[in-house]
Amino acid sequence: MTDKTDLKSMTREELELLLAGWGEAKFRAGQLFEWLHGKRAGSFDEMTNLSKPLRQKLQESCYINGLEAKRILEAQDGTAKFLFRLRDGNTVESVLMAHDYGNSLCISSQVGCRMGCGFCASTIGGKVRDLAASELLDQVYEAGRLSGKRIDSVVLMGIGEPLDNFGAVLRFLTLVRDPKGLGLSHRHISLSTCGLCEEIDRLADEKLQITLSVSLHAADDETRDRIMPVNRKYKIGRLMQSCRRYFEITGRRVSYEYALIGGVNDGLETARKLAALLRGQNCHVNLIPVNPVAETPYRRGSRKSAEAFRAELERLGLAATIRREMGTEIDAACGQLRRKDREEEDGCAS
Repeated sequence: MTDKTDLKSMTREELELLLAGWGEAKFRAGQLFEWLHGKRAGSFDEMTNLSKPLRQKLQESCYINGLEAKRILEAQDGTAKFLFRLRDGNTVESVLMAHDYGNSLCISSQVGCRMGCGFCASTIGGKVRDLAASELLDQVYEAGRLSGKRIDSVVLMGIGEPLDNFGAVLRFLTLVRDPKGLGLSHRHISLSTCGLCEEIDRLADEKLQITLSVSLHAADDETRDRIMPVNRKYKIGRLMQSCRRYFEITGRRVSYEYALIGGVNDGLETARKLAALLRGQNCHVNLIPVNPVAETPYRRGSRKSAEAFRAELERLGLAATIRREMGTEIDAACGQLRRKDREEEDGCAS
C-alpha cells in the first residue's frame, strides 16, 4: 500500500523513539499522539503546535491512516451498520447497538476470514488481509463521530478472526485505552475467537482485563469438526484447557458463544452434553439463533427449541441467555452487507 509509516498505529512510546531519532523533544510525541487520537486530525497541516519542518518530515515519511463510510444503514431499533471503505478500496463492517448499559460497537479485525466456519458469511471468499491497528481504531472513532454517540464498549466480533491478527489487535488494545485517546477500559472490551488455542494462551499471558468470548457452537468434536474447520487442529478438550487457563490467569469469566443451528446442535441431548462439558467453569453461555446465509445449508430452529435449550442449560447449573436480535432488517449479521456490496460491484463491472 505504501512504504511510509502508519503513524496512527504507533504507541506513544514508539512515537517518542521516532521523534527522538529526529532530534525532537520528548513532549512532541505527546502532542502528536493527541492530534492523532484526541483531536483525530486527518492531515499534518492541522497540527499547528508542531513546527513546519517537523510537519514536513512527518509528511515525507509517515501517513495518517483513515477510512470512510461507504454505506450506513439504520434499523428501527436504533442499530446502525457501517460499511467502511479502507485506503486500498477494501471494505469492512461495524455495527453500533444501543443497550441498557450503553452503546456497544462490534468491529472487524480482518478483510474477510480464513477460518471457514460453515454457517458464517464473513468467511465466504476467504481472507484478503489483516487490518492495521489504526483501522481497528478508526472504526471506533468514525462510528462515534458519524452517530454522534459515545462508544461505551467494543466487541471484536465482526469480520475476521481477531487472534489470527494477534499483533495488530494487541496494539489496538494498547491504544484504545490510552487516556489521551478514547480512554476505554479493557473491562469494556470483548474479543471473540473461534478457538486458536496457542493465541488464547498468549493473550492470557498478557494479563489483560478483556472478556474472552469463545465461539464454541458444538458440544462434541464430531459436530464441531463438521461446522468449524479450526476444530480439526484444536479439539474441544484442548480448547477447554486454554479457556480454563485464561480464567486462572486473568480472573475474567469466559463467555461461550453458541449458534443454534436447527437440527444440527440445538437438541436437548446436545444441551446436556454442553452442560457436562462446561461444568465447573466460571462461564456464561450466549445462545445465538443462527443467521441464515444463502450460500450455506444451515438454518435456525424455532424460538421454542431455543428457549428449551436455554432452560435445560440453566436446569443443569449453567448461566445462559439468548442473544437479543438487533438490526435484522439491515443485515446486521456479520459479513452480510460487505458480501452484498461486493456482489453489486461485480454486477456493475460485468
